[in-house]
Amino acid sequence: MEFQSKRDIQLLYADTDAMGVVYHANYLKYFELGRTGLIEDIGYNYVEMENLGYYAPVYDVQATYKKPVRYGDTATVVTWIAKNDGLRTVYAYQIINQLDEVCVEGSTTHIIVNKETFKPAAFKKVFPEWFAKYEEIKVNVKED
Repeated sequence: MEFQSKRDIQLLYADTDAMGVVYHANYLKYFELGRTGLIEDIGYNYVEMENLGYYAPVYDVQATYKKPVRYGDTATVVTWIAKNDGLRTVYAYQIINQLDEVCVEGSTTHIIVNKETFKPAAFKKVFPEWFAKYEEIKVNVKED
């Protein structure tokens, strides 16, 4: 069984658009909820990374909208590590509604940069234990 982190999403009325559907950009906030939840679940803390002089900015983001999530629904973000090559980490996400339907699928790719210079740093060299944990829990998918 692969490691997945799950977090319930609090859907606010303010998160919806004129159609009563969660506004598309808000899913990026839910992806962030999932990413930080996964980091916490495995015993790490993003604030500690910053205190050590590094950030993990988003390098790329992808989202596919399959079904609308509406105000009054309940939703959960499921997160896992899809790729971790030492330089880039890809977090994968699914937003699931109360009927267990996948409403949104997506991913964010992050790199590590020095806080002062914003120059990239190798995750596996700067945070070797954290990198090793990601290697342990990532989903092994063969690439074409």
